[in-house]
Amino acid sequence: MLQVDLYNQLGEVVGKTDLPEEVFGLANNPELLVQVLQGQLANRRQVLAHTKDRSEVRGGGVKPWRQKGTGRARHGSIRSPIWKGGGVTFGPTKERNFSKKVNVKAKRKALLISLSDKVRTGQLLVVQDFTLAAPKTKTIASMFSNLSKNLTTTTKRSGSTLLVLPKNTSVIEKSTRNLPRAKSVAAAHLNLADVLQYQYLFLIEPAIAVIKETFVK
Repeated sequence: MLQVDLYNQLGEVVGKTDLPEEVFGLANNPELLVQVLQGQLANRRQVLAHTKDRSEVRGGGVKPWRQKGTGRARHGSIRSPIWKGGGVTFGPTKERNFSKKVNVKAKRKALLISLSDKVRTGQLLVVQDFTLAAPKTKTIASMFSNLSKNLTTTTKRSGSTLLVLPKNTSVIEKSTRNLPRAKSVAAAHLNLADVLQYQYLFLIEPAIAVIKETFVK
């Protein structure tokens, strides 16, 4: 077990808490992180750009002029790619598939490696459980400001923050949503892209058990 400080909303140390080695004590593996991150981003990618080829462009069903005797070049359709308003040759289409297969075990291990790296670099703090009666961005912003004072000098700079909760609630989600570089996420929905995108990770203490139960198989 790794033992780290436990903080309250005011940024004060109120005790110690244990982090399981199988979640927060893994060695770094940059190659695996790159592989899983590329797969995750590729699977998120939406195929939006689509151009029509000559078979999809409306019109052009009649030969524009007879084959011989006009002195002009031979054409079969005004929707040929060499005509204005015609189809597009080799353009992007919606049939493209960018998805990549990533093994479930690899995704889980990459996530745990990224969490371990946050602990090693002093970018992860564990916070006591708390609740909000109503959405209040000012309360969350104040908590982030108080906690950031405990970050190590090598990481202490204005960065983005990921708040990991045992389970996400609409009250905390709405309170965090108005902050420009912050996000709240349920522990069971943690993913590698979010952990790498946000510089600091504030982990609510009961979320530790949820992470271990969800991702350690």
